[in-house]
Amino acid sequence: MSVKPAAPSASFSGPFALGTLSAPDQASFPGLVVPEGRVLDLRTAFRDPALTTRRLFERWDEVLPRLGALAADDTDAPTDTDTADAWQPLDGLRVHAPVEPRQVFQSGANYRQHVIDLEVAHRAPDDPRSPEEARAEIAEVMDRRAAEDLPYVFIGLPSAITGPYDDVVLPSWAEQPDWELELAVVVGRPAYRVPVSEALAHVAGYTIANDLTDRATVFRRDMKAIGTDWLRSKNAPGFTPLGPWIVPAASIADPGDLRVTLKLNGQTMQDESTKDMLFGIARLVSYASQTSRLLPGDLVLTGSPAGNGMHWGRLLRDGDVMDGSITGLGSQRTRCIAQGAP
Repeated sequence: MSVKPAAPSASFSGPFALGTLSAPDQASFPGLVVPEGRVLDLRTAFRDPALTTRRLFERWDEVLPRLGALAADDTDAPTDTDTADAWQPLDGLRVHAPVEPRQVFQSGANYRQHVIDLEVAHRAPDDPRSPEEARAEIAEVMDRRAAEDLPYVFIGLPSAITGPYDDVVLPSWAEQPDWELELAVVVGRPAYRVPVSEALAHVAGYTIANDLTDRATVFRRDMKAIGTDWLRSKNAPGFTPLGPWIVPAASIADPGDLRVTLKLNGQTMQDESTKDMLFGIARLVSYASQTSRLLPGDLVLTGSPAGNGMHWGRLLRDGDVMDGSITGLGSQRTRCIAQGAP
């Protein structure tokens, strides 16, 4: 049983957003969502029964003006006979992850205070440094990384993605499951070896991702030289709740100044601005594109701010409810279910 609001909220910036929705016992469809809480089935508007949000991003420059026009025409009695019957209330629809990406690029150690907090939380019991000394040392490392312009990007699995209101199953092997709410970038144009100055032109929009991580399996215990094990620690099914909406980039005035907030059972745990990112969105997109070809619909996760469970000494457990929101992008709610629990 999933935890959902009585009606999914259409709260977001701008005149419209995109999502993937379904009516009970019906196939999912790409939807144009307007702030009044109405949804247009874009399969009808584009006369394409196989349309998905990812296919929209493959034609983003072409379809964006059309989406704006459709949103502007939304009234209680639409004049476009082709779409009149395709508008429906948001209430009663299931909200899925808004896009199925082919690739997920994840940014690590991108929030200064977050990394400092993690370093202190992960200190070995016999670490001779005081907490203050550890903080000062890692602060120097972060400042050096920023000065040397060295982002850290790795790969996630699309199979870890789930909907913004779906339950998250905590695997029995995950000893320290933790939350990491993040701003996610949605690619709208193929990007390969793009300079920073041109990178934002390849961004279609933004959404919310909660990049769950099992802290106990982040570092390999059998051989420290191997380093991090992101496959095991971050990619269990459902470990990336995504959405609810993708808001076009033009509707977000400054993605470098958004509030990222996560509440656990009603208590605020993360509440930080994207200003604390070491590397901005343009730099992350450009950096990833120097090695890989980014494709329309792909995601670039920008890292998580301070306030994770390791910092608080409180990890996720059965029955926990996480409420995540980012300025202008709406909110998600997910409940944690221990594997094997009824």
